[in-house]
Amino acid sequence: MLVLASQSPRRKEILENAGFKPVIRVSGVPEKWAAGESPRDYVVRLARAKAEAVDRNAGDVVLGADTVVVLEGEVLEKPDSAAAAEKMIAKLSGPRTRRHNRNLSSLRCRHHHRRRGYGRPSSRRSRPPEIIGYAYSGEPMDKAGAYAIQGLASKFVERIEGCYFNVMGLPVSLFYQHWKTVSGDNY
Repeated sequence: MLVLASQSPRRKEILENAGFKPVIRVSGVPEKWAAGESPRDYVVRLARAKAEAVDRNAGDVVLGADTVVVLEGEVLEKPDSAAAAEKMIAKLSGPRTRRHNRNLSSLRCRHHHRRRGYGRPSSRRSRPPEIIGYAYSGEPMDKAGAYAIQGLASKFVERIEGCYFNVMGLPVSLFYQHWKTVSGDNY
């Protein structure tokens, strides 16, 4: 059985679209960036902690995953209000320039005593959006960096470099390679 240590509806949907039937067990791991921690180390630490925090039965594969958006060294977490979302989107957009940001996703698969993990960056570009309307739409509230490539913000994303599903929060082809390694199963 695949146990997803996340309450992300996007990760669940990605896995279901790939033919998996994940059981959700929320890890409860606090998502706090530690002082002096690099964005990469942060996302890798969270994925590992989530995979280790949930209960599992013999034979279960536990998947912990996390994604952060990084702009000029700053981690843009999930906004806690529409006003915070508006500020993040404004940072990402810039006044009249194109801003590049990076999506860092990490995943950790745990099965018996085998563990596999990976953190790989991807980047996406956006152009200045209608910030206020999007920020107050409600969509940014549970999204790292305050936007979702698969939702209303899709019209602002000019291009991505890397895996589309990494930008959504779970590089599914990479997960599948880990799944085969730790479970011995070809789904």
